Amino acid sequence: MKGVRGAMDPDEIPWTKYPAVAVEKTARKWLESQALLGLARNTVEAYARGLQEFLQYCARGGITPVEATRGQVVGFVGELRRRPSPRGANVLALDSGVGLSNATLQQRLTCVRLFFDYVTEEGLRETNPVGRGKYKSGNAFRVGQSKGLIPRYKRLPWIPDDGHWDSFLLAAREEPIRNRCMIGLAYDAALRREELCLVESRDIDPAHRTVRIRAETTKSRKERLVPYSAATSDLLKAYLLQRHTLSKDRGPLFLSESRRNYGKPITMWTWSKVIRRIADRAGLPQMSTHTLRHLCLTDLARAGWDLHEIARFAGHRSLETTQQYVHLSCRDLALKVALGMDQVHQWRAHVLAQTLLEPEERS
Repeated sequence: MKGVRGAMDPDEIPWTKYPAVAVEKTARKWLESQALLGLARNTVEAYARGLQEFLQYCARGGITPVEATRGQVVGFVGELRRRPSPRGANVLALDSGVGLSNATLQQRLTCVRLFFDYVTEEGLRETNPVGRGKYKSGNAFRVGQSKGLIPRYKRLPWIPDDGHWDSFLLAAREEPIRNRCMIGLAYDAALRREELCLVESRDIDPAHRTVRIRAETTKSRKERLVPYSAATSDLLKAYLLQRHTLSKDRGPLFLSESRRNYGKPITMWTWSKVIRRIADRAGLPQMSTHTLRHLCLTDLARAGWDLHEIARFAGHRSLETTQQYVHLSCRDLALKVALGMDQVHQWRAHVLAQTLLEPEERS
């Protein structure tokens, strides 16, 4: 496991951040198993955070975690729904009704559901109290599954328009060459945050302007080869000259320039702060590191790329995920509206012509 970038070894789990998980034998064993299975570091930590909150809730209520009933899990969800967001006034969308977004609630509940899957498989209880919420047509539940505890909202990602993008790029011009190069590569290749930060110098092929996204750094665990533009190639050449002053070793491409982490690989959190800083200057609070990926894939859909081509480029497991970018582009709808309106216009023009001809025909 060690040496696989993006994965976390069980020994690396920061147990001091999750004391309730550390002392609960079953919970700790389950989290360690997730790390042993090679899950990404941020996924393991997300599970740890969710499980920590659930175990704390159980402790406050005198509940034995592995014996929690569906009603008690509902109580946990209710507490999450009433909890104000730690971001306070900076929250951009409150789709949970109070403070936590629906996506955050779903993430917490997924962690608890997977924990109870493990508890059930180990024979410590007979059933999982957390429903999966999978439906068949006609709103019937699939065999052996129950209704999810909370509804799942499917929201389309925010996409900047041309004006927003111009504002962002103008603000980005003030950034060091490394950050501008990362923006260019993230957009051109539709890279996720982790994929971008884990690119190594050996992954770049300047002759063919391609970057190899290694399987161990991807969400789907599938390797892919994607191109980048001539403009990003120019930025990359300039950055490589600067990188040579930070480190002459091959390895992680994007290095820190701060005094504390000089020459070390840039972290995902640092990259998020960079984008947040640029977005604040541009007045775009909705902008995130993932927006660059969303925009690229939407632009590909607008350019007429086939659904399967976009999916392969993006490294999607499911075409359903890819379909949202076709929807965002309004490509199919725009074509149908254009064709439909052409027919309407032709009909109206034909009626108008007949109306104009009638007086002449009478004479």
